[in-house]
Amino acid sequence: MLDQNQTLLTADVLRDDISKHLKLSIGKDPEHASVYDWRMSLSLALRDRVVEPWFASTRKTYEGKHKRVYYLSMEFLIGRLIEDVTINLGVEDVARAAMADLGQDYETVVADEPDAALGNGGLGRLAACFMDSLSTLAIPAYGYGIRYEHGLFEQHFQDGQQIETAEGWLAQRHVWEFERPEASYEVHFGGYVSESDGKAVWHPAETVLASAYDTPVVGWKGQWANTLRLWAAKPIKLFDLESFNRGDYVGANAPERLARTISRVLYPDDTTDVGKELRLKQEYFFTSASIKDLLRRFIAEGYDLTELDDHVAIQLNDTHPAIAGPELVRILVDEHGIDMTKAIQMARACLGYTNHTLLPEALERWPEDLFARILPRHHRIIEMIQDYHIAETGSHVRIIDHGNVNMGELSFVMAHSVNGVSALHSELVKQTVFADLHQAYPKRILNQTNGITPRRWLHSCNPALRNLINETIGTGWENDLEKLKDLEAYLDDASFQQAFDAAKVTNKDRMAAWLKKRDGITLDPSAMFDIQIKRIHEYKRQHMNILETIALWNEIRDNPNGNWTPRVKVFGGKAAPGYALAKSIIHLINDVAATINTDPVTRDYLQVVYPENYNVSMAEILIPASDLSEQISTAGKEASGTGNMKLSLNGSPTIGTLDGANVEILEHVGADNFFLFGLTAAEAQAKRDEHGHARRAIEANPRLSRVLGQIAQGVFSGGDRYRYSDILHNLWEHDYFLVSSDFDSYFDKQREVDGVYQDKARWTRMAAANTARMGWFSSDRTIRGYADDIWHAKSVI
Repeated sequence: MLDQNQTLLTADVLRDDISKHLKLSIGKDPEHASVYDWRMSLSLALRDRVVEPWFASTRKTYEGKHKRVYYLSMEFLIGRLIEDVTINLGVEDVARAAMADLGQDYETVVADEPDAALGNGGLGRLAACFMDSLSTLAIPAYGYGIRYEHGLFEQHFQDGQQIETAEGWLAQRHVWEFERPEASYEVHFGGYVSESDGKAVWHPAETVLASAYDTPVVGWKGQWANTLRLWAAKPIKLFDLESFNRGDYVGANAPERLARTISRVLYPDDTTDVGKELRLKQEYFFTSASIKDLLRRFIAEGYDLTELDDHVAIQLNDTHPAIAGPELVRILVDEHGIDMTKAIQMARACLGYTNHTLLPEALERWPEDLFARILPRHHRIIEMIQDYHIAETGSHVRIIDHGNVNMGELSFVMAHSVNGVSALHSELVKQTVFADLHQAYPKRILNQTNGITPRRWLHSCNPALRNLINETIGTGWENDLEKLKDLEAYLDDASFQQAFDAAKVTNKDRMAAWLKKRDGITLDPSAMFDIQIKRIHEYKRQHMNILETIALWNEIRDNPNGNWTPRVKVFGGKAAPGYALAKSIIHLINDVAATINTDPVTRDYLQVVYPENYNVSMAEILIPASDLSEQISTAGKEASGTGNMKLSLNGSPTIGTLDGANVEILEHVGADNFFLFGLTAAEAQAKRDEHGHARRAIEANPRLSRVLGQIAQGVFSGGDRYRYSDILHNLWEHDYFLVSSDFDSYFDKQREVDGVYQDKARWTRMAAANTARMGWFSSDRTIRGYADDIWHAKSVI
């Protein structure tokens, strides 16, 4: 679908287009243009080349009456789009040359683009990878989400503590999107439900408008483009002039303020009642608009509603859009007169649910009184769905139970397919969080192991390794990642090992230069770069990592003339604003860094770095530079992980537990190329059941006892003995995530890592083997699995 003009794009043509946009779209001349002006002009010139395949894809879908996939997600962590577009259109070198002709540095212009603040971590990045793969595979699809004004938050550190400020990515024009005022839907809240002629009638108390903004998502080689449609909340009545004229200037803006609140922040703090209400409104807001939009498109094409599942596949990315089932049922029953039982069956035939957690507390549940107040009609429909489910299966599992509306159970009951995201996770879903529902619906749970897009997570972010791969085995691996297996023949080749190591050095030098420029921190690129980058959470065990760091510091101080392997410990990630213990862990890491990094005895061997505000663009610098990938979650608690895949693909061996997709990574890369430690999921559960396991483990471990004692004595907190009492109390009395029980195994494995790293040839071979054997973890493979097993959707080309 790539047109002839696009395939013949030259630097001269693109340069002229950029210049035209600078003058006609931005209103600047070259002499007075800023980096922002050049970036906008380049983006517009590139966007022009996305529009035609985007339109052609839409036309082909309509003409062929092809089934569409609708992917509903609260997060789409898409990163910078200049990089995606130039790579997928194959014009990166052309764009670089065009900017050079205009006297501009391409890298500087690209770096000026803010990361779209549309996600937090793995959930959002997975959704972005899936959108890339859906377009690469030419499967017609829409991604649906919220156009957050301020996203999650911008992370800063003040005296080592996390401080949250609003992200300002939309302070500038988001040049890649197209506003669609014609695609607007009313979304209602509150009120009451009455009966009229035997039919339920919802009388809402509040109404906002969901207005669409479309971003084209182009696939590899520009052969297909799908749509990411994000919803912004707007008031039905923009401005209350009567209130304004009465002098009530605040009241005059109330409708706009109420609407904008809904699409302002990702994951508002829901530790308060008002926070819970806002988050529930957000989830219903984008889900309702999305269901209405897909039904409008379906009906406009002339199909009968009885054919809905033949043309529509709806995938729920976690429980955030769980209300999609009741909303679709509501529309079918209340607006189209379909029988309730038939409507439930029709909705279920369209819906798939992806579960992302084994933590029961992470499966959303809403207080029933709040839910009934905000969505009274849906509350009644869920009661009917529950009755249908119980009658159908005889199960005792209820959706509404103990005063809560349980969105995990709702998602499961209303989906024809429920999938986990790694082989271990899918089996544990059957045994733990949905054990009873698995008995009721024994064929419903299946597995789709996550994947990552190789276009961004190798081809784009790691040009040094990309070029080596191209020189060694040729191209074509970008959309057929299994071709990386051809690297196997070179793993023991000394010249290839030398080139592979040189690529890693290039990336480490780049990271060191970036950190020096950004934060004034000096790194030694010859040291091992040991990286843990992910959301801060107890189960991901960043605190075990920093405790091991303190223990290593002690060992070096005790024996400063030992044969130590220099190591830089790198942390990255945000803690939820209301998650106090996670924020304490961040504070501890930064306090430990302040102590260790200034210690003249150890600073040549050990350094701790925590760059603030981790995001996609930072990941693109850190991941190619990583020597060691930290994937140390408590076995049985991580659903999958995708950071583990990105790091391994870029030649970073893993130190990890048998958890999530680590299990499958270990199977593919081989035990000789993976540093395995810790309890298994079954052993972890058995240990957790032992009364007093935490205290016994600490008392039996002098090394760990010493570390915890130093923290308690205020060694890292200026003598403040109470600063980390929450972490210490948790570890001594509870330690649900078994830091103490896994600590010795982790420490010993790290010393094995030290030894192997000193053997450069062995380490480089391990790193290269990781790259060569990660082909199976492409998100293209994952999407093919969803398309075949769940959506029954086909590629159009």
